[in-house]
Amino acid sequence: MIQDKRANCILCGHTKYKRLRDFTDIRFGILGEYSIIKCHYCGLLQTIPIPDPDDLKELYEKYYNFRGEKETTYVRFRNFFLDSFAYRIWLNIDGDVSFYLRKGKGRLLDVGCNEGRGMSIYHRNGFDPEGLELNKRAAQYARKAGFNVHIQTFGELKAEKPFDIVVLSNVLEHASDPYKMLKNVHRALNSDGHVWISCPNSQSWLRRLFGRSWINWHVPFHLFHFSKKTLSQLLERSGFEIKKLKFVTPSHWLTQSIIVAIFAKPGQKTRQLCNPILVAFLMILCRFFFPLLWFGNMTGYGDCLVVEAVPKDKP
Repeated sequence: MIQDKRANCILCGHTKYKRLRDFTDIRFGILGEYSIIKCHYCGLLQTIPIPDPDDLKELYEKYYNFRGEKETTYVRFRNFFLDSFAYRIWLNIDGDVSFYLRKGKGRLLDVGCNEGRGMSIYHRNGFDPEGLELNKRAAQYARKAGFNVHIQTFGELKAEKPFDIVVLSNVLEHASDPYKMLKNVHRALNSDGHVWISCPNSQSWLRRLFGRSWINWHVPFHLFHFSKKTLSQLLERSGFEIKKLKFVTPSHWLTQSIIVAIFAKPGQKTRQLCNPILVAFLMILCRFFFPLLWFGNMTGYGDCLVVEAVPKDKP
């Protein structure tokens, strides 16, 4: 057991933790080693060291975010598929971790909206979406599509009026302070508003199967790794009540873990992750394991946590 005052748990504040194992980036070939630590008291998993804000910003801009690049074959195929009716059928079969099947109305804030792909879908589904995006080039691209996008941090956001929905689709695990992010969500919502959250499940059976090749370790970008227990505790502490919680295992996530396990090499970009033929083939193949994926979801060991929560203490 290690005690280190530099690694205070953001959930319970304690400093005793267990170092699980060391990791390197398996997607982009980023150099450097990172560790995953587990809080001795609450069990929250955290990546250390957390890059300082300037370094993290540079990493996102270089490797992760939309940079206005020309469309590749993979991007063209992806956009064609996302705009097709077949995609909605696929989501019903495979699981909807981005909330693209949700229909309704009201003001919706898509946090980390990137170039606005999700907002287009939310708009088609009846919502009035706005975006929050720190990448200026991506935000400008989304604005050209007619969307209102705020280029600022959540703490700096001053919306004209509260939102009915805030979407954190695979966002919370990227936050350097998830508690602060959820408090900002709480502030931004109507009293009867909802927050929709999806994030990797640190108790996933695929984590145990793939070990260091599990795609959702995703160091150094995933800074926290939540389980049902720790996410529920964090939401409770942030002033939310969970209304719905389920587990989903997208075939795309399983496909990515398989590709990484076969092809990833330290310090090299895993280009096969963007091979449309290989990805499509493996996604379809993974669906043949549907009973196994379904069993993992039903027993609480699916790859993704999907949560709907509401503020419990707003007037």
